[in-house]
Amino acid sequence: MPMQHPPMKHWLTAMFLALGLAAHGPLLQAAEATQPSLKISYAIDGDALPGNSMSGNETDLWQRIRAGFRLPVSSPELTQAHERWFRDRTGNLERVIERSRPYLYHIVDEVARRDMPMEIALLPIIESAFNPMALSPRQASGIWQFIPSTGKVFGLDQNGWYDGRRDVVQATKAALDYLQKLHGMFGDWELALAAYNCGEGCVARALTRHGGKDYAALNLPAETRNYVPKLVAVRNIIQDPAAYGVQLAAIPNEPYFMPIRLKRPIEARTAARLAEMSLEDFTALNPGFQRRVIHTDTRDVLLLPADRVETFQFNLHRQGLDKGTLETYAAKKGESLSRIADRFNISVAWLKEHNPLNLWRGKLTRTQELVVPKAVAAKPAAKVKVSMDSARPRAVTRKHTVRKGETLMQLARHYNVKVLDIQRLNDITDKIKPGMELDIPAAG
Repeated sequence: MPMQHPPMKHWLTAMFLALGLAAHGPLLQAAEATQPSLKISYAIDGDALPGNSMSGNETDLWQRIRAGFRLPVSSPELTQAHERWFRDRTGNLERVIERSRPYLYHIVDEVARRDMPMEIALLPIIESAFNPMALSPRQASGIWQFIPSTGKVFGLDQNGWYDGRRDVVQATKAALDYLQKLHGMFGDWELALAAYNCGEGCVARALTRHGGKDYAALNLPAETRNYVPKLVAVRNIIQDPAAYGVQLAAIPNEPYFMPIRLKRPIEARTAARLAEMSLEDFTALNPGFQRRVIHTDTRDVLLLPADRVETFQFNLHRQGLDKGTLETYAAKKGESLSRIADRFNISVAWLKEHNPLNLWRGKLTRTQELVVPKAVAAKPAAKVKVSMDSARPRAVTRKHTVRKGETLMQLARHYNVKVLDIQRLNDITDKIKPGMELDIPAAG
């Protein structure tokens, strides 16, 4: 199911929490004071909070978007052709617009802050259908469709842990930086958009051949010639959706998400559980992390819906900041993956799932940093007298995250323990489910 936009009251609660004014504000301070190893800070986008000339008193984001439309209709025939295309596929367009819901306010706010035409906020509709995981045959990725080289030029890191091209906040900044640079080069937003599609060299050559700056008259590749008219067609539909048979659901004119800064890695599934979100919804807001690990040495900011920030902070404080977080391990070239797994009481499969590895015959081919579960000192066992029938299983030796298709019987055989011991230690009686984190007792 699509994520629902947080109501205003939750956004205000989260904002006051960030400023230390909410009723639960001391929880944040207490967490940092008692567990300084994992610092959480709430960073409201500094340029997004202050009002701008376009926001006014509108409560519907679409009203704010319409107020900023500026592009001309330079190619009426092409624009009308694209309008007809979208009119025949209203269902597709409505699904794309619904997919934009978590991201659109942030993009609109950035476009308004830079005083750019508001049509640009709709550009991901035609670039990627607002799919942050979109990947083109040319390896262009993310909602703004950056190819690897251009992404690096505009500061988007790309490595085995993280791809900034899929990070909605970072990629939006890079895309708008690029478009402003192109506008500075050509002095015209239509030409800037054309260059975003086919490159500045392509547009510069077309201008040299033509001797003028009329976008519609330039001899451009077919895709680029249709690029701006398609965007203008989307603009026209947003301007008057009823005329095209489009159902446009209201989107509140308020931030959807808030960034949270971490100092230690954490599994995405753990972060989602703490925020009481589905992993799918969490990943949709944090698609830049490639291994489903928030790897703080690469990128230490994750996004949460504004109405989930307080829940995340409360649950993290309640369970303890050490539990569920990860730490880094500097692995040396030639180390055996199985030996590393044994050292940290995890499986080789876990290591492969959570780390981008360079292996040959089960050994690392280079020195690299791995993430592993944080070692927590075991508490001394209480001395109690129990009967054999009520005996608890032996001490925990490792954690296991349940994968799809696994059963208690399979886990018991794998770890050489009894099913009953796993059940007792984890207080479970029914079937296990993917994503569950289980304590595994000592074998023997």
